[in-house]
Amino acid sequence: MNEHPLAFIGAGRITRILLCGLQRVGKLPGKVIVCDTDPAAVERLRSVLPGCDIASSNLSEAASQDTVFVALHPPALLVTLGEMRGVLRPDAVLVSLAPKWTSARITAALGGFERIARAIPGAPSIVNRGYNPIAFAPGLPEPVCEQLRGLFKNWGAAPEVPERDLEAYAVLIGMGPTYLWYQLYELADLGRSFGLAPETVMPALTAMVEGTSRTMSESGLSPTEVLDLIPVRPLEAIAPNVKAAYHSTLSELYRKLTG
Repeated sequence: MNEHPLAFIGAGRITRILLCGLQRVGKLPGKVIVCDTDPAAVERLRSVLPGCDIASSNLSEAASQDTVFVALHPPALLVTLGEMRGVLRPDAVLVSLAPKWTSARITAALGGFERIARAIPGAPSIVNRGYNPIAFAPGLPEPVCEQLRGLFKNWGAAPEVPERDLEAYAVLIGMGPTYLWYQLYELADLGRSFGLAPETVMPALTAMVEGTSRTMSESGLSPTEVLDLIPVRPLEAIAPNVKAAYHSTLSELYRKLTG
């Protein structure tokens, strides 16, 4: 698939994450075509990918490529799909990276175009460690699905899931790092303030986070038993408030994405 240009409509964070991930494993195509209403966004891409031929284009040119990624927020997606109607080639594939808009709604907005995949990419894809669930519309031929599976493996795990589950993955996995990163950076700062050598802090935290998640999934212990593995819990008093914030905020977000 990478023998031909990849096209991205939207030059923001997700496009940068995916292209940087491909560059990291030497899988960037010879040319990338990017369409964005903000020229500065395209220039930012070029600045982080100096060895990549990134061509700025209009919507019609980007949408006429073999593989077209639409990396836009849901509110902007419908308008752009309307502008793409009739421009996509019949044998192209459109990969939507946005939650909320189902393949059926995308097909309707495109006047019947059915060669659609949807994925929820995660930020760790930038280091090829993403968890990026993908769903294929019924109108997408199996050989094209297999090509996309191969492409997505460059970014990490790419489980094929029912489309109805994508919004749940968006809340749980797509946005999940934001629930943790600020806490981990605070721990890193504390570790340095306690006198740990700066170069030792991130490896230690990385190992701790990986071991923590593997304990949950591989120990065979119940949640109560896992929590009981450490007797001293300095932040236990605030846990109820944190859990309540998770439930209220994220449940409401899920309702908005599925409503």
